Amino acid sequence: MLAARLHGPRDIRIECVPCPGKPGPGEVLIRITATGICGSDLHTYLDGRIGDTVLKAPLILGHEFAGVVEAVGKNVKNLRPGMRVAVDPAQPCHCCDLCERGHPHLCRRLHFCGLYPDDGSLAEFIRVPAKTCFPVPKTIDDASAALLEPLGVALHATTLAKIRDGDRVAVLGAGPIGLLLIQTAKLAGAGEVFVSDPLAWRVKLARRFGARPLVDKTEVDVVLEAAWGAEAIEQSIEIVRPAGRVVLVGIPSEDRCAFKHSTARRKGLTVLFSRRMKHTYPRAIQLVTSGRVDLSSLVTHRFPLRRAAEALALCADYQDKVVKAVITY
Repeated sequence: MLAARLHGPRDIRIECVPCPGKPGPGEVLIRITATGICGSDLHTYLDGRIGDTVLKAPLILGHEFAGVVEAVGKNVKNLRPGMRVAVDPAQPCHCCDLCERGHPHLCRRLHFCGLYPDDGSLAEFIRVPAKTCFPVPKTIDDASAALLEPLGVALHATTLAKIRDGDRVAVLGAGPIGLLLIQTAKLAGAGEVFVSDPLAWRVKLARRFGARPLVDKTEVDVVLEAAWGAEAIEQSIEIVRPAGRVVLVGIPSEDRCAFKHSTARRKGLTVLFSRRMKHTYPRAIQLVTSGRVDLSSLVTHRFPLRRAAEALALCADYQDKVVKAVITY
């Protein structure tokens, strides 16, 4: 099968690799139909690492994906060949202390598609646990089905924020996650949502979703930070009101975050770190099928798998007013 493999920073090669093979017990083989390019993919693409996870061998990137079930293994009851599914890229062990306490996203033995050493979805086929697959209705197209993953990230972060009716919320960063946070914050009851991003075309799309540009001295109840830079974390602490809440969703390239301690301490802030998602796919599917969340408007570019290197470069360099690029098969 064809796959886009990362050999080092900005070194994507389209290669022929072995197919995953027949699914084992509890597994399914998926023919991939769409993969979204995520900001976390770009960290590994640009730096050869994300956080302290370092690329040590060629890797197939990709974790926002959907596909069609090709084959099922033994003991798989809820899936059958031909079903369209969205796939949660996280593969927890389901038996460590954190999994048993209801936090599979914090699993101590977690595997994750597209994160070294586990290959991801920039390929024609992938084999995954059946538990990670969620059937999607015909009303959700392939690209939108792939974007259920970042929607799940936004839903989890919004849940952590405990937004109350009428809260003033600021979203820092208007990339795909930030744009989804705007939508989920409004669904959670936010009275006003403000947005900040250096890219004018992203701010324009954020305004279509009901956000207002953030101005100096705006004070908010909740900040949802969805940018890469340390400056956004500093800004979060400055603009949130005393006793407010800050949820850090973005992943800084330098794997460090810093803010003025005295400001955060005197305000008595609650600062939370959002880790991926948990138990969000059914909610995400319902929100999209009901028309309450718009995923399709995020997709600005589509590429075939053979042009995956071009897609990653475009996103990494913020070319052509890109918001979300999707690989379609």
